[in-house]
Amino acid sequence: MTKPAHPGPGPGHIDGPAGLTGPVRAALEEAIAKLRFGVVQLTVHEGRVVQLEVTEKKRF
Repeated sequence: MTKPAHPGPGPGHIDGPAGLTGPVRAALEEAIAKLRFGVVQLTVHEGRVVQLEVTEKKRF
């Protein structure tokens, strides 16, 4: 059984080391802009961003 061909670029496709397509890039930029302290984590499966997680830390 052969592995199905990888689909073409989609909303979560990574184009090169820093290249992200429209919706993913916009979501990432928004997450970073709203975050003061914390972590932004991308989950990638087969060259596509499938999840973005934001963990915010409150510092006093």
